[in-house]
Amino acid sequence: MELRQAILGLLSLRPSTGYDLGRAFAGSVAHFWYADQSQIYRTIDRLSADGAIDTERIPQDHKPDRKVHTLTDAGREEFMAWLESPLEPERHKEPFLARMFFAEPLGPDGVDSLLTERQEAAEKILDTLRSIHATEDTWGEFLRESTLRYGITQAESELEWIAATRARNDRFRSPR
Repeated sequence: MELRQAILGLLSLRPSTGYDLGRAFAGSVAHFWYADQSQIYRTIDRLSADGAIDTERIPQDHKPDRKVHTLTDAGREEFMAWLESPLEPERHKEPFLARMFFAEPLGPDGVDSLLTERQEAAEKILDTLRSIHATEDTWGEFLRESTLRYGITQAESELEWIAATRARNDRFRSPR
């Protein structure tokens, strides 16, 4: 999946400004996709140049025009083609796990510091995901809530793994 498909997907739900899309990436889809505002705007520009989206400029008093983006027929066709295509192979990059893999020179205390840092990050993610209000009143809402539940389950599982790893790491500390 590329940022392009994520933006097309969000625009398939509702017309949005670049700011609205940024808020969605920081909130409702944060558990499976990250994008910063500059990436979003560059991708919007490419989608527009490719004819996948239309942009309506709405004048505002004493502010820049509001730009609301909507899918074109071509954008909807591209989005549907992506949805119907075979799943892409996942190629994970986990900087934290790479550090853990090679952390032997840090010793048990250094590893504990890595685990603490990751635990704090996972707790923050979990708090953010738990704060997202999701309903299951429609099938689409059910699907979106299911991805939210996946993110919550993943964060909870990571916290369990961190606790277990920390306990096992303690076995390698030198007696004081």
